[in-house]
Formats: sequence, C-alpha cells, structure tokens
Amino acid sequence: MELTNTFTIEAPIDDVWRAFNDPEFVAPCFPGADLTEYTGDSFTGGVRVKLGPVSLKYKGAGVYIKRDESSRRLVIEAEGRDTSGNGSARAVVTGSMESAGAARTNVTMVTDLNITGRPAQFGRGIMSDVADKIIGQFAARLADKLNGATGEPGASANASEEEDSLNILGAAAGPALRAAALATVATVVIVLGYRLVRGRVRS
Repeated sequence: MELTNTFTIEAPIDDVWRAFNDPEFVAPCFPGADLTEYTGDSFTGGVRVKLGPVSLKYKGAGVYIKRDESSRRLVIEAEGRDTSGNGSARAVVTGSMESAGAARTNVTMVTDLNITGRPAQFGRGIMSDVADKIIGQFAARLADKLNGATGEPGASANASEEEDSLNILGAAAGPALRAAALATVATVVIVLGYRLVRGRVRS
C-alpha cells in the first residue's frame, strides 16, 4: 500500500528541516508519543492510546537511511507493533520539503506500507480518514513549537500519562472509525508523526 500525504507547516523551511531530523524535538508534538532512545540515525519510541476507559501501548522503531539537506529530502525505514500482538506494520517513508514563503513550508511524504494482523482488515479509506483526524494535531503542535508558542507540547513534567495519551474517542466518530483508529495507530506510530494531514491513498 502506498500513501501520499501533503501538508503545510507555518514555519521557515530551515526550521522544519531541522525538526524532522531530530526525533527528540518532533516526537513530543505527536499526541501520546514518547521517544525511548535516539542514537545516531536510529530511534525507538511508543505511543499511549485511550479508547474510553481502555489504555493501550504501541511500540515502534526507525532509522534514517538518507538525509539530503541540499534537496530537503529524507528517507526513513520504520516498523511498529501493538504490544498485545494484534498487528504490526513496516514502512519506508520518503519526505521532501519546499519553501512556500519566508515562514511557510510545504511537505510531501510518500509511505510504502506493509500491514499485518488486525490493521489489515480495515479499508484504506477508513484508515486515511482516521489518520487525517489524529495527525492534524501534530502539524499544529509542531508549528507552535517551532514558532516558540507558550505551553510547548509535551513540555510539562507534571502532565499525567492519561492527559498525554492519544484519545481515540475524540479523534474518531462512530464505532467503525474508532475500531479502525486502533489499527491505524500501529501504523502511525512507526514514523512518530511523519504521516500527516490531508493524505490521499493510492494503490
């Protein structure tokens, strides 16, 4: 499955490029995400998810296999797994950026995705809809962080695990979307937010 996602970050391209090359900076912008380790070009992390009273945890790992600053292009290989064993995903993500003004950057991400387990049961249209709703928050939080907004995402050491979890009920309306959301998160976490808003899916 190939997913193409395009979005705009309200920040200069140099700042956006640095952010996307720094998992320690960008991971807190994704609701519920935490970075476990970042060494060299490799990183591991996870995301906490709430579906009503139920709390779930997904884990993922990735590696930058290409970073071309001159063309503003990067390639990431990543994988993620539901810790209860209900599904997994592997992906190669290629990202490119172009300036759309002094303080605006357009980004395109192409994800070559292979899903197994429960996530594979859901239609690509539903998965795309859920991802759009969830990850729209990421784009706004990253822009706020890059622009020095107060209340920096993920900055509060006192925030509870529940408050920092990704709330599926708030992101997906209807039982079908909520079920698909649980499947989609396993895919989303593998790139720690690199799949973003207004994507279209093509086979």
